[in-house]
Amino acid sequence: MKETLDEESRQSLMKYRLERANETIEEARLLNENGHYNTAINRLYYACFYAVQALLLKNGITATTHAGVKTMLGLHFISKGILEIEHGKTFNTLFEKRHSSDYEAFAYCDKAMVNELTPMAIAFIERIKEILE
Repeated sequence: MKETLDEESRQSLMKYRLERANETIEEARLLNENGHYNTAINRLYYACFYAVQALLLKNGITATTHAGVKTMLGLHFISKGILEIEHGKTFNTLFEKRHSSDYEAFAYCDKAMVNELTPMAIAFIERIKEILE
């Protein structure tokens, strides 16, 4: 049985998810500076994932898997023009890179990739915040 949150709890959880998104971006920066590129990509993805969770929560949309979150983002926000396609591409890229670096043998991310994806992830999160306002 799914738990229903009251408005105060929902707002608190949304705020927490956005705080986690910001913290996780900082984790990615530190990991990148120290040469941990695969893990930095993981943290960039999770930062965006937390922001999407806040967006879905605000709109009463439930997803129980990472693929479900990605699908709900596309269905309810990208396909309707609420979130721009380039941001959808950012989330999809991070989803794929995180998955391959976590689960595939010999998958390597490098500094250039992290440096390219970091500002894209930050822009994605900022856009989610704008939508939430």
